[in-house]
Amino acid sequence: MVEAAIGLGLVISLAFTEFFGLAAGGMVVPGYLALEIQYPGRVALTFLCALLTYWIVKGISRFALVYGRRRTAAMIIVGFVLRYSLEGTVVTYFPVYSEAIAIIGYIVPGLIAVWIARQGILETLSTTVMAAVFVRLSLILLTGWGVLS
Repeated sequence: MVEAAIGLGLVISLAFTEFFGLAAGGMVVPGYLALEIQYPGRVALTFLCALLTYWIVKGISRFALVYGRRRTAAMIIVGFVLRYSLEGTVVTYFPVYSEAIAIIGYIVPGLIAVWIARQGILETLSTTVMAAVFVRLSLILLTGWGVLS
């Protein structure tokens, strides 16, 4: 099902870009979020991690030249480190909550942060949520998957 979600996410993300001029947080992000959309806490933590990533890289850019590919790489690396750090902290200190408190993917927060920097917070988060919902609805209509899960 992951392959179908990613494929539909690519198509829907491209459609959002073409019709509305807004990116859905990266081409693969809607597919990954659609797979976890039944867990709103995970989606919210992923967005929080993306916002923290954006703010950290924005702070770094006051002291270092961070633009273009460097900014993209910095956001993906910072998002990866934040996600990895949170996962390690939760598993170590709160093992009971390790399954409930999760951030989706290792590069997803960084990809969302890249698009927050390019087009704004509200535009990116709202477009990403709408695209993920469309992917999930498409999966339900095409395959019946996710109706009861």
